[in-house]
Amino acid sequence: MFDIDKWQEILATIKKNKMRTFLTGFSVAWGIFMLMILLGSGNGLSNGVAQNFMRDAVNAMWLWSGRTSIPYQGMKENRQIQFTNTDYDLLKDIPEIEFTSGRYFISGNRFAYGSEFGEYTAITCHPELREVESIEIASGRFINNVDIKESRKSVVLGKDIYDALFKGQEAIGEYVRINNVPFKVVGICLEGGGTRHRNAYVPVTTGQKVFNGANRLHNFALTINANSIEESKVIEEKVRAALARKHKFDPTDRAALGSYNKLENYLQTMRIFEAIKIFIWIIGAGTLIAGVVGVSNIMLIVVKERTKEIGIRKAIGATPGSVIGLILLEAILITTIAGYIGLVLGTGLMEGINLLVERQFEAAAATNNGNGDMIFRNPTVDINIAATATLLLIFAGALAGYIPAKRAARIKPIEALRDE
Repeated sequence: MFDIDKWQEILATIKKNKMRTFLTGFSVAWGIFMLMILLGSGNGLSNGVAQNFMRDAVNAMWLWSGRTSIPYQGMKENRQIQFTNTDYDLLKDIPEIEFTSGRYFISGNRFAYGSEFGEYTAITCHPELREVESIEIASGRFINNVDIKESRKSVVLGKDIYDALFKGQEAIGEYVRINNVPFKVVGICLEGGGTRHRNAYVPVTTGQKVFNGANRLHNFALTINANSIEESKVIEEKVRAALARKHKFDPTDRAALGSYNKLENYLQTMRIFEAIKIFIWIIGAGTLIAGVVGVSNIMLIVVKERTKEIGIRKAIGATPGSVIGLILLEAILITTIAGYIGLVLGTGLMEGINLLVERQFEAAAATNNGNGDMIFRNPTVDINIAATATLLLIFAGALAGYIPAKRAARIKPIEALRDE
């Protein structure tokens, strides 16, 4: 019966001071609500950027040749560095490299089928380019080793090229003309994560023979076995050193050999987002602390207003523990209810935003041949993090209520009865 009386008294006190209780609860609810919004938004940006990086393999690297900018071993600067098929063999022998593809670019690139024609990009490559650039096969197949070995006139069309030339008709086995040279369509593809699929892929050996490429290559696309920026830099320097020895240029000459290390860029970007998440937690924690301080201040006021009542309680035998328990329960009740409301509203809003984002993404994908590109994806908060934050808030609310409760327990009955 005592417990029921205690809860009735707490509810009566809250009902008596509705505005004060509302403002206190609002500060707590707002704190947890803003924390959920901040965390969800941070996750959405991080997920969106990470998804965009997945267009190609995260550990991808691209190499291209240029002209030397500094003299080396008696040779003057401004020498043209030209990759060849032997450079492809050299890179294949480096154990830290997973997949490698040389590429030779074709000029002109006029595609025609029947009465339909258009200007697109033809890329000559090795089969492993599919893994490097995350190319998805919609139908048929990609370039294979037999195509390379026999220099077959095979072509894999990007979805946009297929739509423009074939208008939904069967394309596999048909022949398209690339710069008036017939190529057999062996596959239709979607470029990794992209919203435009305007590239066509042909065997590099075929491109070199048909379009006067001899044994030349313009650049290399490859993936590396690395899990950190440091490891990727070591592998990159090893690759540069190998090509520099073969072509006789300074390994530090960035003009002679250009490179782009996607893993380094990806990891640096993710580090930035980790720092942003820490900053978000700091802001959210500050908001929560402000709410908890508000609870503590309200409890101090409650103790001040009920000083005489507390004195009477102690005079008739109430223990310090019962006084502390009464104040603590009120603080915990307000914090728990307000925190739960803030949690539900915050997570509910982020789930709603996530639903709208996914619908927008699906609409963008539907209008771009199955692929979409968005910088904001899945802006939700992990339920464990949300629950942990709420429990910490309740604990902080109890701690905030303990200080004024302890003060109330120390009040002597005679002093309390004299209080005006």
